[in-house]
Amino acid sequence: MSRADKTAAVAELSEKFKSSNAAVLTEYRGLSVAQLTELRNSLRGNATYAVVKNTLTELAAKDAGVTAFDGQLVGPSAIAFVEGDPVEAAKGLRDFAKANPLLVIKGGVLEGKTLSAAEITKLADLESREVLLAKLAGAMNASLSQAVYLFAAPLSKAARTVDALRAKVETEGPVAAAADAPAAAADETPAEAPAAEATDVAEGGDAG
Repeated sequence: MSRADKTAAVAELSEKFKSSNAAVLTEYRGLSVAQLTELRNSLRGNATYAVVKNTLTELAAKDAGVTAFDGQLVGPSAIAFVEGDPVEAAKGLRDFAKANPLLVIKGGVLEGKTLSAAEITKLADLESREVLLAKLAGAMNASLSQAVYLFAAPLSKAARTVDALRAKVETEGPVAAAADAPAAAADETPAEAPAAEATDVAEGGDAG
């Protein structure tokens, strides 16, 4: 490889380090071309898996300010440059390594933080971004259901509950207030006052 080619290769690797939100160093000694192709396909959409030259990678990592691989660039090396979900990429590497023990995960870097092989395994055990978003959506739906419960309550009961929740919103915010809506409504005794009286309460009037 000419000096110009080496310079270009270092620049390309350096840019990969800088543009990726994570990178995982592996040793692939003994894996076949077909197995490496399978690994690349399993990571597609979240990471690109590239076989690298150690000396050039050392220069590129230094240029990019990455120190996570210091002293680890020995033997046949390949790096998963993660552009997508780091959790999904870690899962893909972990699962492939379980089925193909010749793949050795040596360490990584995530948003500038050095990760050990054990920490990458822990990362793989986390829930993906999609799962967390689904859980968040579920929590929001639950809050909406609680709001419907409140609105379905008898008017006088709802009026008193709204007054209590209004104070809670001012001190703790709307999410905490929504969470307490069913309990607050359940604590109310059945209304005995006429609807007009309840309306006065809802509007802040005197119920006497």
